[in-house]
Amino acid sequence: MKGRSIQTTIAPWLTVQRGEEAVSFYKAAFDAVETYRLETPGGLVVRLSVNAAEFWVSGSSDVPNVQLSGGDSIRMILTVSDPDIFFAKALKAGASEIFPVGEEHGWRLGRLVDPFGLHWEIGYEL
Repeated sequence: MKGRSIQTTIAPWLTVQRGEEAVSFYKAAFDAVETYRLETPGGLVVRLSVNAAEFWVSGSSDVPNVQLSGGDSIRMILTVSDPDIFFAKALKAGASEIFPVGEEHGWRLGRLVDPFGLHWEIGYEL
């Protein structure tokens, strides 16, 4: 659009089998705020924001064959000022620890897997 300034961003889109459960998890684990929702007979699409960092979640319990490329092939890096608090909250919400928050390779971060099989590294660069 002429005259309109649009900031370039990249936002991951996570496709999971239980979209509504995933949205609830990310709200509880990361204090995510829902900024967009589209519900159709085919499923759910939600945009979430964590301190202005956006990502999308879609899914449907009616689609049992969603193939995830999580784990080591795709990881989310959630950069926050206090990774210990975010990490502990995510574990309490149902995530599983891969490695605890610590300092290595110029970062303070920990890694976990959410209940939907996606891996998150939570921390900041030192």
